Amino acid sequence: MDIKNAKYEISNADYKKCPATNVPEYAFIGRSNVGKSSLINMIGKNKNLAKTSQKPGKTLLINHFKMDNGAWYLVDLPGYGYAARGKDQRQQFGKIIQGYILGREQLTCLFVLIDIRHEPQKIDLEFLRWLGENGVPFAIVFTKADKLGTNAGAAKVADYKKVLLKEWEELPPVFVTSSEKKTGRDELLNYIFSLNKEIAEGEKPVIEEELKAESDQQVDEGKKSEVETSEKGVEEK
Repeated sequence: MDIKNAKYEISNADYKKCPATNVPEYAFIGRSNVGKSSLINMIGKNKNLAKTSQKPGKTLLINHFKMDNGAWYLVDLPGYGYAARGKDQRQQFGKIIQGYILGREQLTCLFVLIDIRHEPQKIDLEFLRWLGENGVPFAIVFTKADKLGTNAGAAKVADYKKVLLKEWEELPPVFVTSSEKKTGRDELLNYIFSLNKEIAEGEKPVIEEELKAESDQQVDEGKKSEVETSEKGVEEK
């Protein structure tokens, strides 16, 4: 499966002003200069979809991209941990990120991007821990796999998992990607489409249950009406 189209829609600093829809959203986040914009462009098959820059920390808002004519959204969140930002600005971005992650009901999965070349960083591990503590569904996406050989990359991923297993009983889904080589795109999209399918199928029983509840209520009200009519008839006699 593949996407039909991808289009930028809107940017906001407040999650409450994000698109008023009920479709799934998949957000991407990571430390600055992790290759987030390039990955988004790879997924959307459009090198101009998200703005890329050699200067880290360019994503300042919550950016929504409409996918498959609005069937779902891809969301680009500001990066965290950019040291060049002042304390006040880091706190401001922290509020934007936290507000969306904890307040946006449409968020289906948060993809946390990690540069495959680096050892586990404290800031990433703390962020993953925070997500777990708050029950946020997430997956880990290793980026820039083309910078390492296949074996070296696999070893880095294995070592990272060992570190996580020291405090996690179960690991989230893990993906290895390269925007340069287009690696991991199919795996990411297949995962997203599988979640979309589960959501779509999961909605049907809910709707049927609601309809059944309404039907039962109507029957109960009908019976109640019959009883009241019968009792009224008895009183008149």
